[in-house]
Amino acid sequence: MRRRHGVHFDLGAYAVIRIKIVAVGRLKDDFYRKAADEYIKRLSRFAAVKEEECPEGADRGEEALKNEEAEHILKKLSGYVILTDIGGKNPSSEEFAAKLESLVSSGRSEITFVIGGSRGVSERVKAAADERLSFGKMTFPHRLMRVMLLEQIYRAFTITGGLPYHK
Repeated sequence: MRRRHGVHFDLGAYAVIRIKIVAVGRLKDDFYRKAADEYIKRLSRFAAVKEEECPEGADRGEEALKNEEAEHILKKLSGYVILTDIGGKNPSSEEFAAKLESLVSSGRSEITFVIGGSRGVSERVKAAADERLSFGKMTFPHRLMRVMLLEQIYRAFTITGGLPYHK
């Protein structure tokens, strides 16, 4: 059991936590894949992490593309669903850590994060999410977003675990 900022958190409790990343598109570039794999490896001491990739829709109009991608995304959702979305909440790393800790403490054993395609996601995917998470108003490539999300999840576990990674 570690203590930090008044939070008691048993690192052993993370063994039952499952984190799923549902993302549109593949990590084709070696540098993105290596970075994602590094954070997945680091996270393995806290949670079981699984990536599920969805194919990018055919470019035949924005709504049709989003709806095609939504069919794949919706089939993969389970547990508590957090959608990365520019219109979502924009927490600090500490607030994000507290949110994840609250989910774990309340008995949530699976948390699914969704990263949409380059044109965003359909309203159906937004409606299926329990909450939306923003990384700010800037636009990031969705492949880079996966690495950034994995890093923030790892940072959250180290914050709540009282580990020195977070500065």
